[in-house]
Amino acid sequence: MTEFDFRFHQGTLPLLISIPHLGTEIPEPVQSQLTDAASDLADTDWHLDKLYEFARSSGASVLGARYSRYVIDLNRPASGESLYPGQTTTALCPTETFRGEPLYRAGTEPDAEALSFRLKTYWTPYHTKLREELDRLKARFGVVLLWEAHSIASVLPRLFEGKLPDLNIGTNSGKSCAPRILDSVTQTLDEQPFTWVANGRFKGGYITREYGRPEQGVHAIQLEMCQSTYMNETAPFDYRPDLASRVAPVVERMVTAAVDAMLALPV
Repeated sequence: MTEFDFRFHQGTLPLLISIPHLGTEIPEPVQSQLTDAASDLADTDWHLDKLYEFARSSGASVLGARYSRYVIDLNRPASGESLYPGQTTTALCPTETFRGEPLYRAGTEPDAEALSFRLKTYWTPYHTKLREELDRLKARFGVVLLWEAHSIASVLPRLFEGKLPDLNIGTNSGKSCAPRILDSVTQTLDEQPFTWVANGRFKGGYITREYGRPEQGVHAIQLEMCQSTYMNETAPFDYRPDLASRVAPVVERMVTAAVDAMLALPV
């Protein structure tokens, strides 16, 4: 495991920001197999390292992917089982874009050998580092908050009906963090301009569900943001400082409230 496999900044707070879909790199052997539809990397969680710069500056640890989710999805279980049975979703090694376009040229889709290689080379290092940092922070502070940072196009008919709420909070239906923490987060949203929902279409992906163990002092929350809140949703997917300046303070209040509520929990 090296930091060539991911991007990592070690902080000083009991807070780890994980951004598993930040990556845009694609190894050449995979690149040569992809279709033109893959070239825009449209399903990337663009610019979230910039949007969450407030957390890094304040002392959070930040872990971000280097490699695109088109190589392997770090927020899916290694088994490949669906996180939302019965609903259209994407696979551990996606073969289609969110819009249903094929990612691979015919006959070049990843086989079992390719999947095994990608798990070992890209998926495992990220999760090993994530676990190491959670363990380090838990040992130092007694508790730790894992904040899963995600974003997505606001309208994707293949995956969901209509337009998503701007801010989609997921706690695995209340299983991945203490109720008081979620309550503190949602209370910050009373007077702000963005629509939101808790445990709606997005309840938290694999990382939130796997690592969120409130009974062990590890609390996990996923925030899936509509990209329209801070960027252009069409290529080349430019960051919009004018939009980001409105939503970033809202997200910062959410994160701060979650950490404060966690630290106030009875031991």
